[in-house]
Amino acid sequence: MHESLIDKLNQLEQKFAASGQDLAAYLEGLLQADYLTYWDYIHLETLLSLQNPKTSQPDELVFVTYHQITELYFKLILHEIAQIANAGMLTAEFFVARMGRLNRYFGLLEESFGVMIAGLNREQFLKFRMALLPTSGFQSAQFRQIEIASTDFRNLLIGAPEEPEYVSDLYEFMYWKQGAIDLVSQQKTLTLQQFDQHYGPQLIRMAEEHQGKNLLHRYQQLERNGQSTLELVAALREYDWRVNIRWKLSHLRSAVRHLKQEQEIQATGGTNWQTYLPPKQQRIMFFPELWTEEELTNWGKSAGLPGAKP
Repeated sequence: MHESLIDKLNQLEQKFAASGQDLAAYLEGLLQADYLTYWDYIHLETLLSLQNPKTSQPDELVFVTYHQITELYFKLILHEIAQIANAGMLTAEFFVARMGRLNRYFGLLEESFGVMIAGLNREQFLKFRMALLPTSGFQSAQFRQIEIASTDFRNLLIGAPEEPEYVSDLYEFMYWKQGAIDLVSQQKTLTLQQFDQHYGPQLIRMAEEHQGKNLLHRYQQLERNGQSTLELVAALREYDWRVNIRWKLSHLRSAVRHLKQEQEIQATGGTNWQTYLPPKQQRIMFFPELWTEEELTNWGKSAGLPGAKP
């Protein structure tokens, strides 16, 4: 038997012995197991069965598939944020590497939005969208989770009381809720009611858990310990810009492309996209301390990354 193979077997024996397991039994299982295939590993048949358009309009398949791809990227983004949030001995080097991944994912998402802006037949879209009522991309819980895990909860609120309150009391003041008020009745849309009922308690728990380990808090820890770097600051600024300006402007361009007419068309969930989507009106930022006063004043008024040093 080759010496390197014997060495591997000895290492495996030590590994399994440490947990009271029998290596021979695991080798027998390996002997009986079939080879892994690509389609089984990624559950290809299951994955391709998840696109179920509600109409006969061909471009609805593009629409639903695109949104599923987006949610998978959101899953990867949350995975990277969790590594930063839960790192026991966080270093600037590790932080920067993970922020690089986050910025890459959002860069890909922004670029992919061309599928929605230019890749959908407008007439088909205006037909199949009526079969989707009252669902809306507004109901993406993963994007809300990304926001909560990125910054202090109060940075996501509008009109909240100044006195310290429980997160559950502050949840009603989250900025995006203002975009889910029915334009006619001025009441919560069914879209928002459904979302709060399904995800509200989960988002509140997440906000409570991340008060001491969101991305802003973890950066502040390094900064206080003198471990922050200019590279980390630049990566955090880029992330803030990509999520809160570029990504939202992509949504706005899509809405204008498909819903803007002589008379504006209401979004499927009744959301007020005209005032909800423009970042210059939301003025949401994850790391306000990393931006100059001028940059804060001009937030979202242009799509370019502000060049002034923090």
